[in-house]
Amino acid sequence: MSTESIILVLGYAVGLYMAWNIGANDLANSMASAVGAKAITVRQAMLIAAVLNVVGATFIGSHVTDTIRHGIVAPAVLADPRDTIVGALSALLSAALWVSFATWRSLPVSTTHSIVGAMIGFGVTSSGFAAIQWKVMSGVVLSWVISPLFSLAIGLAMFKLIVWLVMARSKPHERALQYSPLFIGLAVFIVVMSFLYKTPLGQRLQVATPAAMILSLLAAALVGYAGKWVLDRTVRRHPEQGAEAVFRFIQVGTACYVALAQGANDVANAIGPLAVIYFFVTYGEIGSKVPVPIFLLLFGGVGIAAGIIMAGRRVMETLGERVTTLTNTRGFSVEFAAATTVLVASKLGLPVSTTHSAVGGIIGVGLAGGIDAVNLGVVFKIILYWVLTVPAAALTCVAVYTILRLFL
Repeated sequence: MSTESIILVLGYAVGLYMAWNIGANDLANSMASAVGAKAITVRQAMLIAAVLNVVGATFIGSHVTDTIRHGIVAPAVLADPRDTIVGALSALLSAALWVSFATWRSLPVSTTHSIVGAMIGFGVTSSGFAAIQWKVMSGVVLSWVISPLFSLAIGLAMFKLIVWLVMARSKPHERALQYSPLFIGLAVFIVVMSFLYKTPLGQRLQVATPAAMILSLLAAALVGYAGKWVLDRTVRRHPEQGAEAVFRFIQVGTACYVALAQGANDVANAIGPLAVIYFFVTYGEIGSKVPVPIFLLLFGGVGIAAGIIMAGRRVMETLGERVTTLTNTRGFSVEFAAATTVLVASKLGLPVSTTHSAVGGIIGVGLAGGIDAVNLGVVFKIILYWVLTVPAAALTCVAVYTILRLFL
């Protein structure tokens, strides 16, 4: 067996391992709030997220990937194709090892930032510190601050709006039904806009901003009033359940969107480097952009689903139960905040993490009950692992790349 074939086989194994880790760590981004608020069970969350991640990865995931993920390393590093595929394999394994360690510790980290850190390690070892695009790296560091704070503010504001319009009034159940088109419509607007801008499918459609807003507003109005019609015929019969029962249905819908988008966006973190290796071994060359066959997207989606089913519970319990107490209204506020943050940042070209946004939203709704309502010890551990992600993945990649170059 040739060296290239050995690297490809290793690439499949490590790519599957990375996809598994993405599922295990990132399930919390979509389902922690819904499970923490008791909108759905852990088993239901795993099943729903597994299916939607496979669908998102296979049918909405990007069919083209950058040879050097996220532009963090200068294109000159591509000078030696053999070196590039060994570097891609090293980065993939290094990122997977860090995410696996964080999952074992039950703490959420950004799989995207793990790949970024690993690529830095490859670039520095291969071509020195001059190979790193420090301007791009500064944007990553900036996102550590911007995305959680922005999501925190939106989550807090949305929950306060719900309290003001619904929870603090007489007959909150009736008020929740009355305003359900507003909250459903807001969620649908963000979801449709996100699909048109954030996902690879949206990038392929290339819908202009005015048209995207019109489509999103129409969908928001249609689904908002259709949702109220459904709620009037189901939840209205049980006023004893209060306003939380209304938001339970809305919350599950937004959680499903996040799971679908997660599969579409995050599959590239596992399959992107593998696609680079596959393309070189198959065609003997590497360009700046590499096509991703649909079977690789399906391969990554199935790996993510396996991680969700086998190990998704650990991190999900941390976000859903250990940071603050969640209800359906709070959970809806969290998911709305996370989706809005990712959408706005994507439109501005900022490299935000869905993980950071989800955590920021949870902290925000927790602060609505005062600082004592937030477990600051858990929050500190989460932030520490965020800060460690890039250097830990980079240092691991230095070691892995150095070892692999001795044998491949």
